[in-house]
Amino acid sequence: MSPTRRHFLAGSAALAGMPYIGPARAQSAAPLRFIPSTPLPSLDPIVATSYVIRNHGYLIYDTLFATDETFQIRPQMVQHWEGAPDGLKWTFQLRDGLMFHDNTPVRAQDCIASIRRWSARDAFGQTFATAVEGYDVVDARTFAIRLKRPFPQITAALGKLSSNVPFIMPERVAMTEPTRNITEAVGSGPWRFQTTQWVPGQNAIYERFAGYRPREEAPSWAAGGKVAKIDRIEWVGLTEPSAAVGALLQGEVDWYEQPPVDLLPVLKRDRNVTIQNVPLGLILLMRFNHLQPPFNNTKVRQAVMMAMKQEDYMQAVVGSPDYYQEAKTYFTPGSPMSTGAGGAEAMRADINRAKAMLREAGYKDEKVVLLAPADQPIAYNQSLVTQQLLKNLGMNVELVSTDWASFIGRRANRGAPDAGGWSVFHTLWSGADVLNPALHPLIRANGPAAWFGWPDDPEIETLRDQWIASDDLNAQKALAARIERRAFETVPYAPAGKVEQPMAYRKNLTGMVLSPVQFFWNMEKK
Repeated sequence: MSPTRRHFLAGSAALAGMPYIGPARAQSAAPLRFIPSTPLPSLDPIVATSYVIRNHGYLIYDTLFATDETFQIRPQMVQHWEGAPDGLKWTFQLRDGLMFHDNTPVRAQDCIASIRRWSARDAFGQTFATAVEGYDVVDARTFAIRLKRPFPQITAALGKLSSNVPFIMPERVAMTEPTRNITEAVGSGPWRFQTTQWVPGQNAIYERFAGYRPREEAPSWAAGGKVAKIDRIEWVGLTEPSAAVGALLQGEVDWYEQPPVDLLPVLKRDRNVTIQNVPLGLILLMRFNHLQPPFNNTKVRQAVMMAMKQEDYMQAVVGSPDYYQEAKTYFTPGSPMSTGAGGAEAMRADINRAKAMLREAGYKDEKVVLLAPADQPIAYNQSLVTQQLLKNLGMNVELVSTDWASFIGRRANRGAPDAGGWSVFHTLWSGADVLNPALHPLIRANGPAAWFGWPDDPEIETLRDQWIASDDLNAQKALAARIERRAFETVPYAPAGKVEQPMAYRKNLTGMVLSPVQFFWNMEKK
């Protein structure tokens, strides 16, 4: 949403007619029991881009702005905001009565510290930070951002939907070095995190925060009224799929985030279970380490991408063609910025051409450490395909199987593969995160500040800056095509296809806000 210069939310026509939700209140004493894609490994949604940590963040934190189901940016913690005529100063006033879980008020200082920390880590935030001249505290509930140059997408940055989300934390927490994990999970959102009951890798507990004041609007993705209707939420660390499916069928749990596709027929036979696809799907991909041999060589990355057959990866992850589609593109298939420029040529699935390219690249049998989290099936199954692919190419590959927590720790190691580092790994991203160059974290090629893998390409960075500065749709599409073509040349990562990821929940769980992010507000357990 492109904001006008002044926005007063009280009585705004844009919100007229939306029903008053009423105060947050418990509807059921029974806890909601949820099986996440992987157990919660750590607490910091700014240091990590992990979706499980992002989902945890939405339970306990709130945001200044938020994305709704039409991709519009709407105010959340903000009451009203104003931009100067020259676009070089923006002033934001918070809603009255916002409180942290330690019963201290949310202040302008908390917002400033949180934005600063987030903008040091997030791809969109890093670009935003280059435009910031400084921050000012106007009063307890009001702060201003001074800019070096106009940044028309300021609310889009502060209201981005997915990782990394600019959650607002107390100043004392947000002052933590951006590369170091926070240890205190205190927010101002609908639920409190029960730190003393948290067992990393096993479970996480959340209790409703009576002091949370939802907006008086209908919920729409991350925007609107976040009404907590359930007192207690329990995340259950069941990582064995058949055990998780059994628990859902028996009513021992209420919601299973990522059931394997091959077990869906079992779930579909139970009339008490609902199955829904997550909007926008998931993008599979192979991420290279650009700092260490052999993938510090662009031609080696090109050779591997030339050999990849996306269908092999999608079959390994979901099996049925009903749940996948080819995606030789760097932006979400079907979205306005997805052109696929250069993709067909770069991803021909030609193993013989790939072998020749590898020889031309001068590959010298360097070991390839393929990092694979065994307790995250989507990533692990992709890894098994790549293990065989690299062997077929004649590469010296070692698959290192880890748990998710160890994987997160090791992928941050920039050292040599034989000294605790890595060469390549697989992951997945929500289609909501890769819609355009501003949001897309993995298209960044800003070297040491880039996401794990650390690609460095000034041309992509320049094109991305031009895209963000443009307000013309046709110009943006042309720039997106140039970015995609350049990415297929430099290979920051290799796309491996788009899959649908169904989730399953019991029908006595009602009011779910169906979104690319797993939200918990508005739901009731009958």
